[in-house]
Amino acid sequence: MSDPIPESAGPKWWQREVFYEIYPRSFQDSNGDGDGDLPGICQRLDYVQWLGAGAIWLCPFFRSPMADGGYDISDYRDVDPMFGSMGDFSALLDQAHARGLKIVVDLVPNHTSDRHPWFVESRSSRQNPRRDWYVWQDPGPDGGLPANWLSHFGGSAWQKDDATGQYFYHAFLPAQPDLNWRNREVRTAIYNDMRFWLQRGVDGFRVDAVTNLVEDQLLRDDPPNPARGRGKMPDDEIKRVFTKDRPETHEIVREMRDVLDEFSDRVLIGEVHLPLARAMAYYGGKRPSFHLPFNFQLMESLWDCRSISAAIDQYMQLLPEDGWPNWVLGNHDEKRLATRIGEAQTRVAAMLLMTLQGTPFIYNGDELGMQNIRVSRRETRDTRVKNMGSHRYSRDGARTPMRWDSGTGSGFTTGRPWLPLGADTNPDVASQRQDPGSLLNLYRDLIALRQDSPALVAGEFVPLATRGDVLNYERCKSGQRFRIALNLGGKTQRFPFAGESRIVLSTIRDRAGEILSGNGVLRPHEGIVAECGER
Repeated sequence: MSDPIPESAGPKWWQREVFYEIYPRSFQDSNGDGDGDLPGICQRLDYVQWLGAGAIWLCPFFRSPMADGGYDISDYRDVDPMFGSMGDFSALLDQAHARGLKIVVDLVPNHTSDRHPWFVESRSSRQNPRRDWYVWQDPGPDGGLPANWLSHFGGSAWQKDDATGQYFYHAFLPAQPDLNWRNREVRTAIYNDMRFWLQRGVDGFRVDAVTNLVEDQLLRDDPPNPARGRGKMPDDEIKRVFTKDRPETHEIVREMRDVLDEFSDRVLIGEVHLPLARAMAYYGGKRPSFHLPFNFQLMESLWDCRSISAAIDQYMQLLPEDGWPNWVLGNHDEKRLATRIGEAQTRVAAMLLMTLQGTPFIYNGDELGMQNIRVSRRETRDTRVKNMGSHRYSRDGARTPMRWDSGTGSGFTTGRPWLPLGADTNPDVASQRQDPGSLLNLYRDLIALRQDSPALVAGEFVPLATRGDVLNYERCKSGQRFRIALNLGGKTQRFPFAGESRIVLSTIRDRAGEILSGNGVLRPHEGIVAECGER
């Protein structure tokens, strides 16, 4: 379990701040074309600052044909015209830093677009100097596929190139050929692209799909998955033994960290979708790797007291001694938080996120309680749907534009939005800002409480016994002690509350200052933060 930060050290900014994920195409359109852009994000920096978040994670804005929402990059060192220009990015960075906000950008090192100049050269001939920059293989002994490897987005992960008679490997769409990370020139090129952005002042990277970087050199077939047929993705037919989390991946992440450490006070975050014990290895141990390998425990657990309690305990117990925790409730690839757990529990989830030990991440719109919006087949933009053969795999419903107000275009655009905005009854920023009891203002107050409380930023996490549907824990530091009690159910709950405590904040917003002693009572879907005397 992670120890609290020593008094003398003080938390790093990436331990102290709340991260706010922005999906640029859906945040704010500045020119009326229906697509969010970098100048639009600039227009909304005051909102991020008002909310209290101290760091922004920007999803890809790089030049791209948009085969996979910008995760198919054709130039790592340029801004796609959809989002603006390099000048617009520099302005965003400057304006964010002037407000004390950090900017972390996506690094997508596993694959490029098939229109990237590197791949255009690589596929031009078997003799091209960049041929080995990608994973090319001859047909198998029977003239068919080189191995049984499957794409995460459906079907074989091998695409035949008729001009050269070989197959190239793609862990995602055929338009996203995988780079060959065994090639030292590839590593050098990506590390130099990292330096390009670090020299311009970005505060770090979130590394996409990092566990896919290396594949088995012997081309061994992945074994069948004993749980096949019960998964939710097309590639659940196999266990990714030879195509994911290969040992060489850790060496690459350590090299990325070395690049980052050439610059002061930056952060490296990793998208690590693995069983928990294996994910923890990405902290790196004696030779540091990621500062924060993403923790998806809360997203992947059932939303009930026993499951959430177990998820937190397993994570904290397995955390390396020098590892710093982090918590994620939503992102651009999964169903919206309010859709997954129900609107009634969104306030409890917000309180949980802001009071656990570690760095919290918010996906833009979750602070409003945005739900997945139904996107018709005609309006679908997620191109992986065609490859996966079913509309149910669409991520569009969680990527619809922010609703800033109740006017035409919801304050997002004066044009036609790239994805539907949904019904006018959906929550918007303007109405929630005016309502002291809104979910948005609860998030703001929770963030402010966290930032003002050493115990909540860097204090010890002390789990307490669960009672019925009530999740209990304490946070303690510097003579300050908070008790957090969360009702993850729909019935009134009573639970013991030793000593005398004063409620600082309730999710229902009507109990501030109330004194608790003996038994505590939580109404359905209610959470409280109570300040106690030091033990």
